[in-house]
Amino acid sequence: MSSLMTNASAMTALQTLNSTNKSMSEVQSRISTGYRVNGAEDNAAYWSIATTMRSDNMALSAVEDALGLGAATIDVMYTSMESTVDVMNEIKAKVVAASSEGVDRAKIQSDITELQNQLQTIGDSSVFNGENWLSSDVTTVTTAEIVSSFTRAGGSVDIQTTSVDLTAVQLYDSAGGTTGILDQDRGFAALAGITGDGIADFDISALTDADAASIDTLVAGIDAALEDITDAATLLGSVKSRVDLQMDFVSELTDAIDRGVGQLVDADMNEESTRLQALQVQQQLGIQALSIANSNSQNILSLFQ
Repeated sequence: MSSLMTNASAMTALQTLNSTNKSMSEVQSRISTGYRVNGAEDNAAYWSIATTMRSDNMALSAVEDALGLGAATIDVMYTSMESTVDVMNEIKAKVVAASSEGVDRAKIQSDITELQNQLQTIGDSSVFNGENWLSSDVTTVTTAEIVSSFTRAGGSVDIQTTSVDLTAVQLYDSAGGTTGILDQDRGFAALAGITGDGIADFDISALTDADAASIDTLVAGIDAALEDITDAATLLGSVKSRVDLQMDFVSELTDAIDRGVGQLVDADMNEESTRLQALQVQQQLGIQALSIANSNSQNILSLFQ
């Protein structure tokens, strides 16, 4: 039935055209933003997961920065510890040379004093970002913490750290005590011809040829200090290796999370461009169909002519 009051064909064509326009709007939004799920209205579950994982990824980026800061700090301390080993070897060589009869031990001590001063300089200069692990006060702070990971399990978050035992790497006690490897009391003052108790302040100027046993004990003490320094360097090297591995892991984990979020919410641009072309054709056909349906009323008028 043809009716002037109700044009069913035009209504159907209009509904189809509106539906096509709505689909085109969605596709154009996906193409312009690059997201298949751009808001909770698109897919609440995927949007919620993606939002949480993006937030966690930002936290992981902060962890990566903290690891970089920690790695730089460890690198400074490790480099200083290697220099300390070199200076200690020089001191040991000087002390062994002092065991020869007839040598001027006062002049040898002048060289040793300069080397002792160099050790102090190394300890005091080992500063990065205001932190110095080699010349420190372990009575107040015994460990240094480096943020190493961020995890989420069961809805709760956990920030994990890597600890460095400062008591094991301390060369000097900045509080004036004797807890450091180099300033601790090693009993040197009890040896004949030697003054000073530790590596930092022993003096062999008064040593005589008759005090050969003191030289042997002193060298043994220097060897013990070298072993402690080597252990400290080994500890720093192990922590540095762990931090480097963790940095690589966090970087890879961040990339993996980005890929996972992308699989949930990113739009397939090839698919969307193909859909857009199809919808453009449907839109043109819908406009033509609506035009044809509206022309039916004009055809009715021709019957009264």
